[in-house]
Amino acid sequence: MNRPLLDNQTARRLFLDRHLLLQPGSGPGKGGDLDHVLHGLGFVQVDSVNTLARAHDLILWSRRGQYRPKALDDLVARHRTAFEHWTHDAAIIPMPSYPMWRLKFARDEAHMQARWSQGRRDGWVAEVDTVLRHVADNGPTCSQDVGTHEKKGTAGWWDWHPSKTALEFLWRSGRLAICHREGFRKFYDLSERVIPAERLNARMDDAETVDWAMSEALTRLGFGTSGELAAFFDIVTREEAKLWCAAALTSGRIIEVDIELADGTRRGSFTTKAILDQVASLPDPSSRVRLLSPFDPALRDRARAERLFGFHYRIEIFVPEPKRRYGYYVFPVMQGDRVIGRIDAKRRGKVLQVLAFWPEAGVRMGKARTSGLIAELERVANLAGTTDIEFFEDWLRG
Repeated sequence: MNRPLLDNQTARRLFLDRHLLLQPGSGPGKGGDLDHVLHGLGFVQVDSVNTLARAHDLILWSRRGQYRPKALDDLVARHRTAFEHWTHDAAIIPMPSYPMWRLKFARDEAHMQARWSQGRRDGWVAEVDTVLRHVADNGPTCSQDVGTHEKKGTAGWWDWHPSKTALEFLWRSGRLAICHREGFRKFYDLSERVIPAERLNARMDDAETVDWAMSEALTRLGFGTSGELAAFFDIVTREEAKLWCAAALTSGRIIEVDIELADGTRRGSFTTKAILDQVASLPDPSSRVRLLSPFDPALRDRARAERLFGFHYRIEIFVPEPKRRYGYYVFPVMQGDRVIGRIDAKRRGKVLQVLAFWPEAGVRMGKARTSGLIAELERVANLAGTTDIEFFEDWLRG
């Protein structure tokens, strides 16, 4: 029996619809509406780089133009409808997912105990109980509040003093939770003082968690290989993902489908009949030009983005400036169901500086598309807090 085939354009539209990018979203971008967006995405990656706006804020703004950063802070710190932990990286996650993260806590703890002795400064294990007791006695705690007698690191982001490492260990293993941030600084408290009791006390066995993680990943991706589904939340091992897919295929919960890639080749994936049935009713994509975060869920998996959109992207923060092809922190730009280029833009005081825009091969920057790009830059000023736009000479590259 021949497998269904999704041509590349249809696959892109399905994928973008699942990522809330096919059509402009309407809503206030706060409270219950923001909870709805966060649930739809599954999580939002948190990143500290703030050349224009932080990654998590730009991700949410691209789906809700009225969104402002305080709304996400409120979900975590006031309403407790979301929590911070890790997927493939630091992320803000809907609170209903907390019970499923217990498997992640356990696996992260085992990983840290095995690996952190090699990559962290000595002495952090001995500080775990001391740090936990400090938080229990004093409440919300940041890294500056512990290890005040210890020498601070000077060798980079991961050169933590032992008590800072202990603090992170307790958070990653689930005994502490982030209760709020000040600026971008994390404050931790005991999990039982942060996580609502009905979520904190809920329990799922490993098999239930694996089933949830795989099913929810497929819902949000629309289609994927077992490896892509496992990587989505980064809770499930690749072997567990293969076994789950085999069992779900046998029982008829999922089906096999061929996805046409940007280069015309095909890639076998899994989906569901219900998802395929929705393809015919997908709306046409919006013509809006969208500025996306480099960590947008639609593009975070660089290999998948390249296969599906033909878009090759790499962060060049750690590339010496003379060797950079584009820039320090360049934003992907999408229109409709295509990635049309990338832009080097940054905030300098109240001015949004546009250094360069590089269109993708085959993309013509006519008057209408250029106007659409400028309109998007004017829109993002509301998020970035800028009042003027400065275009550098020759900013529109050929």
